[in-house]
Amino acid sequence: MDASALPFDALIAAALDQRQRAYAPYSRFQVGAALLTEGGVVYTGCNVENASYGLCLCAERSAIAAAVAAGERRLVAIAVATGSSPPSPPCGLCRQTLAEFADDLPIALVNPQGERIDTTLAALFPMGFTRALL
Repeated sequence: MDASALPFDALIAAALDQRQRAYAPYSRFQVGAALLTEGGVVYTGCNVENASYGLCLCAERSAIAAAVAAGERRLVAIAVATGSSPPSPPCGLCRQTLAEFADDLPIALVNPQGERIDTTLAALFPMGFTRALL
């Protein structure tokens, strides 16, 4: 699908909303994500921290888990909202998880100040480890 035809305005609004719901008492780095699946449904997530940092859940993986739980397996686009300037990209673990459900993916990185960076999963995660390598 052509990235310009994607509903990024709606995804960005949903990601910014989810960012406000994040549970980040330790890092205070709130993240929200909204992804569009091949089925045309938008799934959202926010980061959820834990005193045992290894148990933290990123917003992107939270949204992917919701999509997978609903039976979705193919991602079409994602918006990730952070408070940083410039907006932050997904962490490595999230990039690997996104690669499990998309060969490439248009990504909008945004913040509440209106900054936006448009990129792709391929640009952020070149030579990713995928099932094609198994």
